[in-house]
Amino acid sequence: MKTIELLQESVEVLTTNKLRTALSALGIIIGIGSVITLMTLGQASQQSVTDRIQSLGANLLTISPSKRGGTTLTYKDATAIADSQRINTIDKVSATYTADANVSYGAVSDSAQITGISENFFIMRNVELVEGRFLSEQDDLLSSKSVVVNSTFITNFMPDTRNHLGEEIRVNGTTFIVVGVTKDVSSFGRTENSLYVPLSTAQNVLFGVKYVSTIYVDALNESVMEDAQNQVGFLLMEQHGIKDPLDADFTISSQADILQTVSQVTQTFTTLLTGIAAISLVVGGIGIMNIMLVTVTERTREIGIRKALGAKRKAIILQFLIEAILLTFTGGLIGVILGVGLSTILTNAFSLPSTISLVSIVLAVSVSIGIGIIFGIYPAQKAAKLNPIDALRYE
Repeated sequence: MKTIELLQESVEVLTTNKLRTALSALGIIIGIGSVITLMTLGQASQQSVTDRIQSLGANLLTISPSKRGGTTLTYKDATAIADSQRINTIDKVSATYTADANVSYGAVSDSAQITGISENFFIMRNVELVEGRFLSEQDDLLSSKSVVVNSTFITNFMPDTRNHLGEEIRVNGTTFIVVGVTKDVSSFGRTENSLYVPLSTAQNVLFGVKYVSTIYVDALNESVMEDAQNQVGFLLMEQHGIKDPLDADFTISSQADILQTVSQVTQTFTTLLTGIAAISLVVGGIGIMNIMLVTVTERTREIGIRKALGAKRKAIILQFLIEAILLTFTGGLIGVILGVGLSTILTNAFSLPSTISLVSIVLAVSVSIGIGIIFGIYPAQKAAKLNPIDALRYE
């Protein structure tokens, strides 16, 4: 028989019992759909986090205490970096102190993240202003009680207030005047009530501390990031009286370091989820093999007649292989449609970038065809090995 005739016959066989065919392909449909959906969500999440990190500044260095909650960094360290004649690779420096505090406005009271900032912070972190003004160097020098709030704070505390500027809010019992409103800066998809006050105000008025949480350093460009990291590191070691880099009481990380870590974590997570989803493909393949074995049994007499009429073993094998491949290929296509549809819905629901790749679709369809071949070989060979006489006697 010609290949086209075998193909036509395979289609007729599969469409004769539509329910069994549909149930046989179900495992492949779910497996392919799950793999595409999870791969897309993993890639979309990674891209979303990457975009957020890069939006904070590609040339940004972040200096933190080596121990969580450490008190080893001071504003003096930030000014030493900014004023150093030996460091020729940086553009701007800013120090911050961050802590939670109780904030109230009218009858509304809740916790919020308070960030005390020094000059250049808003520029370096690409914070966008919605209304009013940013905090100035003068605010910091005077330890003013001016505050800039984010949009989430406005939504939670002042939903019915039209003019936010000039409004009074209380932070840990101290009255502040709202001078500006910024867009939200999400932290890995999470936004919260955020308030910005002058660094000196946060240290001296609100929290009574002499240290800072973080120092941000903006390198001149990406090509000098490593040099900037080394120059700043050696200066801080000198400031802190440290000779051995292993004893440093601070850490310096670049955006590239953070991106690499996040990429490794999300890639591992995506691979794990995809692997779990792929198990259903194997289960689906086993299900198809079982159905094909049942089909061989049901068509034993037919196979005997065909062999008695001169059908070659190769034709019998090809017949059952085509049926298995058609089954998995069709299931794979439906799975692709299902996966792309679910991926589109979920990425839109979670405001993630759409990153459905042609590679994942081609891979999914190829895998489904491969499963048809792998799990169709045994039933096909079993059918081809049937003795024509025994097959004709089979009832």
